[in-house]
Amino acid sequence: MKRIIIDCDPGNGIAGANTDDGLAIALALASPLLSLELITTVAGNTPCETGAQVAKDLIVRLGLDIPVVQGATQALQEDPAPWRETLDKRVEKLELVKLWQGVRQPDAVMADGDDAAEAMGKLICDNPGEITLVAIGPLTNVALAMQRYPAMAESVAEIVIMGGVFALDDYIKDTNFGVDPEAAHYVLHSGATLTLVPMDVTTQTLLTQQDLTRLTDIDHPLTQFVRETLRPWIDYSMRTRRLPGCWIHDALVVAWLLNQRVACGIDYRVDIELREGATRGKSWRYRQPLRVDVGIPAHCGALVHVLHSVDNDVLLTIIQKAFASLKN
Repeated sequence: MKRIIIDCDPGNGIAGANTDDGLAIALALASPLLSLELITTVAGNTPCETGAQVAKDLIVRLGLDIPVVQGATQALQEDPAPWRETLDKRVEKLELVKLWQGVRQPDAVMADGDDAAEAMGKLICDNPGEITLVAIGPLTNVALAMQRYPAMAESVAEIVIMGGVFALDDYIKDTNFGVDPEAAHYVLHSGATLTLVPMDVTTQTLLTQQDLTRLTDIDHPLTQFVRETLRPWIDYSMRTRRLPGCWIHDALVVAWLLNQRVACGIDYRVDIELREGATRGKSWRYRQPLRVDVGIPAHCGALVHVLHSVDNDVLLTIIQKAFASLKN
């Protein structure tokens, strides 16, 4: 059994907020091969307090004893205001709030603490080599934990990150790295064992309404949570992204921990742009040797394993098997 921490920004039940974090948490909870020992939340897809409320409400509904600790409310340096304007109010501007009509919102429950960096860093450093960190939001909490616990980079078994975008039409940067470029840069260069799951691969995933009905055809509070909260998001994605369903970015991260046949990866040198301008927050990668290397230092960027292709059928099968185990 793999011991994990999930650092996230869930928005299940919140109008206009992505639900893939909640699906990733549900997959981890359903899988007998994973032991979810801590959930931490960060400002990103949702404000930090909202994400903590979503996660804690789910844990309470399931009668579980997993601590939920909220963390950073804003990035290390990036101004949060433009991001919050876009992420929190876009659904209203598009007049699609109605899609969430009748969807249960999370109860106003209190998180188990407000120092995610401390909780994360202590658990990892107290258990060297035993904890895998699943980082599926901006990396602010992770960077703060590493600054407070210098041994964390070598103590964590692995950090699997959903973030970055390299060669995808209509994207210069993604939300997770864009919200806090400095934190992403810090973690990439920390020396920890890293696997990166960028949007280039997560946009190869797809969950349709028909898939959702099939995968959650089990009478259990966890599958009910997934079914209720993902239905409006799928409709939202179909209208705003012209997809036949929705991408399930973060679920791929957890699925890869369960079965690495779900995706293929290659080692790259990876970095992120920190300078002001249109490309701030943009991630980039290359493999050696470069055909043109003028002005580029040797070993520029951090060595990271990057996933680049996914088998969506395998992904959905992994989710289905995990949810089916809830009947036992």
